[in-house]
Amino acid sequence: MTDYSAFFVAAQQASRALAQVPPATTDALLRDLADALLAHADFVLSQNEQDLARMPATDPRHDRLRLTPERLAAMAQDLRNVAALPSPLGATLSDQTLLNGLHLSKVRVPLGVVGIIYEARPNVTFDSLALCLKTGNACLLKGGSDAAASNAALIEVAGPVLLRHGLPLAAATLLPPDRAATEALLRAVGLVDVVIPRGSQGLIDYVRKNARVPVIETGAGVVHTYFDETGDLAKGAAIVANAKTRRVSVCNSLDCLLINEQRLADLPALLAPLAAAGVQLYADAPAHAALAGAYPPSLLAAATEAHFGTEFLALTLAVKTVPNLGAALDHIARHGSRHSEAIVSEDAAHITTFLQVVDAAAVYANASTAFTDGAQFGLGAEIGISTQKLHARGPMGLEELTSYKWLVRGDGQVRPG
Repeated sequence: MTDYSAFFVAAQQASRALAQVPPATTDALLRDLADALLAHADFVLSQNEQDLARMPATDPRHDRLRLTPERLAAMAQDLRNVAALPSPLGATLSDQTLLNGLHLSKVRVPLGVVGIIYEARPNVTFDSLALCLKTGNACLLKGGSDAAASNAALIEVAGPVLLRHGLPLAAATLLPPDRAATEALLRAVGLVDVVIPRGSQGLIDYVRKNARVPVIETGAGVVHTYFDETGDLAKGAAIVANAKTRRVSVCNSLDCLLINEQRLADLPALLAPLAAAGVQLYADAPAHAALAGAYPPSLLAAATEAHFGTEFLALTLAVKTVPNLGAALDHIARHGSRHSEAIVSEDAAHITTFLQVVDAAAVYANASTAFTDGAQFGLGAEIGISTQKLHARGPMGLEELTSYKWLVRGDGQVRPG
C-alpha cells in the first residue's frame, strides 16, 4: 500500500524551503520551464495521444483533455506571463505603531501546501505549478486517470528544471491517479493547508463532503446571458455566439439565453450564428414558436424544466422567455451557479441593476462571459475560478494563493495586568 503521508511530509518540508527562494530564481525557473515545454512538445503530445485514445471523442471532456501545439504554446506563454508578474510575497498590507511602542505590520505569506484535485485537464498541471511556485507554495497535484500519461509527461519535463534551479522535486508532486490518493489528500490534516478541486460538480461535491482540510470550491458554471428589451442585436448575436461556441467544454461557456418577450421577433437573427455552428436548442414555448421555420428543425426542441440549471459542456443551449429584468434576475438566482452572468442592454439603469443584484463571481454588461479566465483578467494564469465568498472569489491568481501574518516588533514591552 502506498504511504501517501510521505508525499505530504515531503511537500511540507519543500514549502519551508520555497519560502526562502528569491523571486528572481522562481521567475528564471518559470521562463526555463516554458522553454523546456516547447522543446519537449513532441513527447508531451505523444503521451497526450495515449490519454485521448482511451476517451471517446464524443465525451464532453475530450476537448479539455486534448493538447495541441497551439495549446502548448499558450501554456508556455502563461508560464512567462506569471514570471513577469510582481510577486505578492512580503507585500505590506498594513503598518502601524501602537501607543505602547509595538510596531505591527501585516504582510503577505504563502498558504503553505496546496492540493489541487482535477480531472481531464492537463493544462491545470502547469498552471498550478507556476502559480504555486511563484507564491512560495508547494503543490500536490492530483490529476485524474483520464489524463494520467499527459500529467506524468509534464511533471517529467518540469523535474530537471526544478533541480537545475535548486528547488526540491517535492515542490511539485504528482500524486497517483487513484481514489485512494484523493482520500488521503482530503484527510491530511496538519500536512496540507488547503485543497482546491477543479472539475465536475460531482467532483466538487465529493471534495466538499469528504474533506477534513480546508477547501476552496471552484464551482461548475451554469452561465446565463439576458437579452434585454433594449439590447443591441448585432452586439447580442456576437456575444451569444462567442460565449456559446468559442470552447464549449469550459466553465464560462453559455448554457442559457434569457430573452425578453418584447424581442422574440429578433430571436432568429440573434441565434443565426448558432445555427451555423450546429448548436442544439431547447427552447420554451414562446421562444420555440419564434424560432420555428427559422432555425434548423433538427436542432430545435422543446425545453423541459430540467434543461434550466444544467451545465451542458456541449453545443447545446437552453432558451427561456422572460417578461422583464426582474424575471431574468429571479431565474438566474434560482438556476445559476454564481459563476458568470451577463446582460445585453442599452438601458443604463437596467445594466446598473443587473450588475448590483446578480450574485456571481463575474457579472458582465455587453460582453461575453468567455472572458472569465485568469489570463484574461491579467492574472497570468489561474488555479481555478472560485464561486465562494470567503477568501477568494472569481479567477484565482497569485494573491489568492497567499494569506498574511502579523509581524510584531517590540523593545521589551509586556502587557499589564
